[in-house]
Amino acid sequence: MPPRNNVGNNVTDNDKKNEKRFKATTPGKRFFKLAGMSASIAKNYAGNKVKGMFADEEVKKENQEAMYADMGIRIAETLGEMKGAVMKVGQIVSQVKDLMPPEVAKALETLQKESPPMPYAMIRRQLIRSLGDEPEALFAHFEQEPFAAASIGQVHKAITKDGVNCIVKIQYPGVKESCDSDLKQIKRLFKMAGLVKLSKEIVDKTFDEIRDMLYEELDYNHEAENLKFFGEHYKNHPYIIVPEYIEELSSETVLTLSYVEGDSLQNVKSPKYDQDMRNTLAYRLFDTMGRQIYELQRVHCDPHPGNFAFRPDGSIIIYDFGAVKEVSDKTIRIHKSLITDALEGKTNTLEKHLVDMGVRQSDGPDVPDSYFEEWLSIIMEPFNNDDPFDFSQSRVHTRVAKKLKKDAFKYLGAFQPSPETMHVDRVLSGHYWTLIDLEANISLRGLIKEILFEGQPA
Repeated sequence: MPPRNNVGNNVTDNDKKNEKRFKATTPGKRFFKLAGMSASIAKNYAGNKVKGMFADEEVKKENQEAMYADMGIRIAETLGEMKGAVMKVGQIVSQVKDLMPPEVAKALETLQKESPPMPYAMIRRQLIRSLGDEPEALFAHFEQEPFAAASIGQVHKAITKDGVNCIVKIQYPGVKESCDSDLKQIKRLFKMAGLVKLSKEIVDKTFDEIRDMLYEELDYNHEAENLKFFGEHYKNHPYIIVPEYIEELSSETVLTLSYVEGDSLQNVKSPKYDQDMRNTLAYRLFDTMGRQIYELQRVHCDPHPGNFAFRPDGSIIIYDFGAVKEVSDKTIRIHKSLITDALEGKTNTLEKHLVDMGVRQSDGPDVPDSYFEEWLSIIMEPFNNDDPFDFSQSRVHTRVAKKLKKDAFKYLGAFQPSPETMHVDRVLSGHYWTLIDLEANISLRGLIKEILFEGQPA
């Protein structure tokens, strides 16, 4: 029996109620919603500081934890409902788990796993505006229930008139028009409540990067070009799979792709995936990202777990090519030199490499060699030798957080994010968490050397 086509224009009472939650689709409405949330959080934050003046340390700590827990839940719920730039910021910040209060980080992790779906009536209107016709006229079957709901778009399963199983990603209304205003407000919130333990300069640079990335992701024609490029590159690959682009059912705000099924990261567990297979997937993922950076010089730079799926045969499916960074020859050259010296334990050249990257500021305060030695010992812990490293027990991120906290103001002005390398750094740091979630126990030192120097004379 053919699937029931449930794409009619039926709108339930529940749809109407839910639609009210997502009415903030213009810059003005979104501004007031964010401003209201910010004002409420600022009031609680100020009240907690006043209460802390008259409480002992234990009570003060309990009050602070309760405040951050409430704050995290409120922020996660609001950002999840609003979608767009503010939700993307929440996702990115939640990936850096040790740079904010743990109660807030825990709440924001929900933005990585799921997002409240936008009512079908709103999605349907957006699809009609984008493709010029009703879904029942364009598809043989179109599911009203979303397959996935992300930060800037919602995904629905469908079947084309030719019988191809596909997914349709539909951009939320008002996201592009509200991008700049959203980012301004959410940056103000994170600064005001002291939620991210980074300097003002780094926060500003990070938000500039997020803005540039978002505008690229909001252009689905741009993503289509990336899909075609990577689809061709991995056409006959033994284990990397890229969905096929369906051009006739796509536009600047609607993207239709073949449906490629796989298990999400949280479902890559025993007994379906034993330790050997999880190790294989982790090794292959690291290899794939490394070769994209250093060989292809064009890298999928959104390590969000929802952008990857896995199969028990060792295959890796890559979704969502909206965020792709072209890596320059200069960046490759500097990175290779830095990693070569890091693998050899050299610290006397690290400062020069960071200057070349634009990370180390020549007019900043002096930094002792011991500072670079300590950082090298932290970052290189998984790669110090050829023995397998158990990522499930890794504390690299904890050591990084402690180091940042310890030296946050001592060397303020000595370093800054580099726009050229920020995307690459995000790929590497983001997939560090993927290896932790996979509970990988693997050796990567030899693979790093192979990726960097394959084909070069010894």
